[in-house]
Amino acid sequence: MGLKWTDSLDIAIELYEKHPEQDPTQINFVDLRNMVIGLEEFDDDPNRSGERILEAIQAAWIEEAD
Repeated sequence: MGLKWTDSLDIAIELYEKHPEQDPTQINFVDLRNMVIGLEEFDDDPNRSGERILEAIQAAWIEEAD
């Protein structure tokens, strides 16, 4: 069972581990979406993302990085 868009915390943890050099406060939503889709564990429709989902993932990533 892979990651879905609604798994914002799990996605954030994966992003934090795979991109430790990335400052999550400085990423735009296009790049964030592409990073999520590029995760090996990601298994959802790439077109189902939206601003709210990406905001939730970014917020969780910022928390994880702190």
